[in-house]
Amino acid sequence: MLTAYDYSMASIIDQAGMDVILVGDSASNVMAGNITTLPMTLDQMIYHGSSVVKAVKRALVVVDMPFGTCSGNPLLSLEAAIRIMKETGADTLKIEGGEEIIEDIKKIVAAGIPVMGHLGLMPQSINKYGTYTVRAKEKEEAEKLINDAGLLEKVGCYAVTLEKIPAKLAGEITAKLSIPTIGIGAGPYVDGQVLVMHDMLGINKGFSPKFLRRYEDLHTVISNAIKNYIKDVKSKNFPDENESY
Repeated sequence: MLTAYDYSMASIIDQAGMDVILVGDSASNVMAGNITTLPMTLDQMIYHGSSVVKAVKRALVVVDMPFGTCSGNPLLSLEAAIRIMKETGADTLKIEGGEEIIEDIKKIVAAGIPVMGHLGLMPQSINKYGTYTVRAKEKEEAEKLINDAGLLEKVGCYAVTLEKIPAKLAGEITAKLSIPTIGIGAGPYVDGQVLVMHDMLGINKGFSPKFLRRYEDLHTVISNAIKNYIKDVKSKNFPDENESY
């Protein structure tokens, strides 16, 4: 699984063979320049989601429900979920949280909307955590995470993302569940992996967690291309006769 937020990148990612494309609320950080994911609105997620769906021919498209749209009022949560599905054409939703919002998830699943859960480090709760450090290192939080994962499966989630938790714990949860687990900073003992596209392509150089593997340095590639364009324009080398009508 890899994130995408716009038509052009989603088309490339889909054609490259990605199984799942996540329209993440990480758009708040990498597209809008916000410090957290909290500012993302429902309308903004619908905009990004619909842009991605138009490009995708084969991958499963998952859209994040943004902060505040699934927070303990099942009917309002269902209303937001229906808007995303109807206005984007996405295949499924991803929702952060466990026991505290289980009734919301149950209501959404009952309406025929597939839901991927999200446990561990939940960026929408960053103001509660106060830090992006690894979650569930202590026994009490680990036990709650295991319990929450079981609840998500019980109410009908088809998969769960596990973010920034100990690899051993992620493996234990994966073994207990019959639904797939997708890790980000959760080690190798899960069923799949997800990264933010801007991070793994090296577009964003300001974010370097331990779990991130950069597969390219597009920051340098793009920067050099722009510098060469500036040079060619200023030297009257572009456009030449072959590029003129």
